[in-house]
Amino acid sequence: MAFRHIGKPAPRKDGNDIVTGKATFLRDFSLPGMLYVKVLRSPHSFAEIVSIDTSKAEAMDGVKAVLTYKDAPENWRAGMPVHRKVLDKIVRCVGDGVALVAATTENTAEAALDLIDVKYELLTPVYDPDEAIKPCAPQIWEQFPNNTFPPGCWQIDHGDVIFDKIVMGDVNKAFEECTLVIKDKYTYNAFPSPLAPESPGVIVRWDDEDEITVWATSQSPNIMKLFGMDLMPDVKMTVNAFNVGGSYGNKQHMSNEFLYAALAAKVTHQPAMCYLSKTEHLLTFDQRLGNTMELKIGVLEDGSIHAIQGDWIVDTGMSSVFAQGESEVGLGEAQLVTIKCKNWDLKTKIVCTNRVLSGMVRGFGGQELKSILIPLCLKAMKELNIDPVQGFIKNLVSEGDEYIWRDGKPQTCVGVNYTKAIEETAKAFGWENKWKGWNKPSSVKGNKVVGVGVGVHANADAGEDDSEALIKLEHDGTVLVECLVGESGMGQRNAACTFAAEVMNVPLKNVKITPMNTLLNPKDFGLAGSRGTRTIGTAVHNAAMDAKRQLLERGANAFGVPVDAVDTEDGFIFLKELPEKRMPWIAVLSPMESIVGKGVFKENFQSPNFFIMFVEVEIDLETGQADIINVVGGSDIGQIIDPIAVKMQCHGTFGSAGTDTGLYEGHVFDTYTGHVMTGNMIDYKWRPFNDFPEFETVLLESGYDFAPFKGIGVGEITGSAGPAAVLMAISNAIGVEMHEYPLTPDKILKALGKA
Repeated sequence: MAFRHIGKPAPRKDGNDIVTGKATFLRDFSLPGMLYVKVLRSPHSFAEIVSIDTSKAEAMDGVKAVLTYKDAPENWRAGMPVHRKVLDKIVRCVGDGVALVAATTENTAEAALDLIDVKYELLTPVYDPDEAIKPCAPQIWEQFPNNTFPPGCWQIDHGDVIFDKIVMGDVNKAFEECTLVIKDKYTYNAFPSPLAPESPGVIVRWDDEDEITVWATSQSPNIMKLFGMDLMPDVKMTVNAFNVGGSYGNKQHMSNEFLYAALAAKVTHQPAMCYLSKTEHLLTFDQRLGNTMELKIGVLEDGSIHAIQGDWIVDTGMSSVFAQGESEVGLGEAQLVTIKCKNWDLKTKIVCTNRVLSGMVRGFGGQELKSILIPLCLKAMKELNIDPVQGFIKNLVSEGDEYIWRDGKPQTCVGVNYTKAIEETAKAFGWENKWKGWNKPSSVKGNKVVGVGVGVHANADAGEDDSEALIKLEHDGTVLVECLVGESGMGQRNAACTFAAEVMNVPLKNVKITPMNTLLNPKDFGLAGSRGTRTIGTAVHNAAMDAKRQLLERGANAFGVPVDAVDTEDGFIFLKELPEKRMPWIAVLSPMESIVGKGVFKENFQSPNFFIMFVEVEIDLETGQADIINVVGGSDIGQIIDPIAVKMQCHGTFGSAGTDTGLYEGHVFDTYTGHVMTGNMIDYKWRPFNDFPEFETVLLESGYDFAPFKGIGVGEITGSAGPAAVLMAISNAIGVEMHEYPLTPDKILKALGKA
């Protein structure tokens, strides 16, 4: 299919405003009389507030309110299931909210925090999830015995099915049939922060007793609205978003910040902003889940995984934000890379500890689970001396394979086969020459050794949840896209305009898109799971086709010909056989009317996306320092929408709690005091742009018939295959199997016997 816009690089419609500073971000926006909310945070990981004196803070000029647990509405609660009060008498992690100050300036609010006097009674904390689930462990929430949250996710579950485990076949019999059965334990527990450049922030204004308007740094205004309905069920809510300075799946609903701003605004009768500092962002905002798994797998002689048994312990920190949903998606994704396995006994447990809470993060459960599942699969391939590339091909989902997805319903794979993508990416990396065998370096130069590794990831959420879109055609050739799509850097709003321009055959500059507002736009779930390309793309395509049909019917009537005899280009309707015979849209569409087309997409989990990553890692045997020196990542995405944007999405594997969680990215946690020790960009290790390794992308374009523009999204998962690939590369380089992330120099030296 020949496209006019799809697959061709073009300047982003919002690009000039972003690079020149004209684009609006939340910090550029204010409301008359807006107050600034700052949070007094607990220095203790588990304590009860005995007394709190706010009188000195309240007396400060410019302070409009000082709020404590005594002021918090009982029915305003966050979490899954809802359990966490806006402010509580019990604090459950270092950084938990103790009091709020709303003042006319940020400096005044911060100064007032120092005048609040709090006395605590210390309680016994628990930081290890294995210890937290023991009967004698301190109870962090009275309603959740053994510090275990109940399963179930209101957004994902359908009907009575709760997908908190995979139990099928007969694992005991299957293990007897296997050529190899191995058992091991892996951890992925450094709870890294995705750390988008722009910190989370929310502004709330009460318009009536039961109506509020919200402005937020959310990549998905509708997700924020859905969570808001859960937090405050009796309140109607409109959510707005501007340009968002990155999110990486992390800045979706911002429940705590929203509730802080909402409470301050309600008490003061003035709009209120709660915007986190970078330190607060690092130390108190949603981190990646912690994970431990003791796993047993059985493999047949040809490398097919035949049986899996184990317990996935998920550490969600002091409160579950969405951990149940993340584990459900993770269980679905685990099957996609072990599709030959029909015998399962894999259970999940969501555990509460006294560390900072975990929440939504790019990779969403699948990265957590597969960073500990893939290494054991690779260990089995090693024992059978199977090339890991061939092992992945053998076990990866393809056309006709069956699996259970996040809602507990069976699915059958349709339309994708990633074997060629794996082979072409391996060829580009030079796998055949670099692979020297298991636990063997690919090269040795003095005290420097290089190892190679490979990881894979697949996710059926690329077709998750429903989308609606409207297309309005105006007399002057303008095309207006109405859909609730956010913008946090990936260019999704630009893509929506590109889809409309393609169908209507107009220049991209003729296409406009409505602001990010839940009141103005038709329904859309939000940006998650790489869903935008297929779901929003389909809805916009169908809406544009509907609008185009109406336009051409009018044009055909004006020309006195059948509708299939006319087409449109650049705001004109023309006869196909006599292209020079044409009329402008205004000839059939007056300035006082619009043509409106509607399009929808219904969720479909049958066509997973995929990404494979090959890495070379160099290790200094004297210092234990490990550096990624080369990366090749690849997939078959059906059709490239924007070649520059998709390449940048692939490069986004670094940072954002992705590939570098295999090396160094993650928090350092003091298990004596409960403090996170990495609260700034010096201590929290982060790859600067000038430290990027060589990175090549191999993106095939098979043209998928299940999508109108033949493409499927991949950006959300590009970093998810990285941690397991890094672990494998380091294990091969030093000849010692590694089991714990991140692989910092001290761990490597310990494995070498040099600690």
